[in-house]
Amino acid sequence: MNINRLKEIREDKDYSQLKIANLLKVTQPQYSRYELGVNIIPIEKLNILADFYNTSIDYLLYRTDERKPYPPSIMFK
Repeated sequence: MNINRLKEIREDKDYSQLKIANLLKVTQPQYSRYELGVNIIPIEKLNILADFYNTSIDYLLYRTDERKPYPPSIMFK
C-alpha cells in the first residue's frame, strides 16, 4: 500500500512522528512502521488522521490528489 502521503502531510505541517503517534494512541515506532508501510494502518486510525489533517482517506492513500475533504454524509448530520 502506498502510504507515502502520511509522511508528506505530517512533514508539511512540521509535526513529529511522536505527536502523531500520541494522537493515534500508538507508540512512535508503531507509527513509523505505518509510514514505512511495514504495518497496515487500521481504518479507524486513517479516519483520525483524515479528520486531523482536514482531508479524506482517499487523499492519504493516493486515491485522489484532491486535498479538500468530502462533504459530510447525511448519516452524520
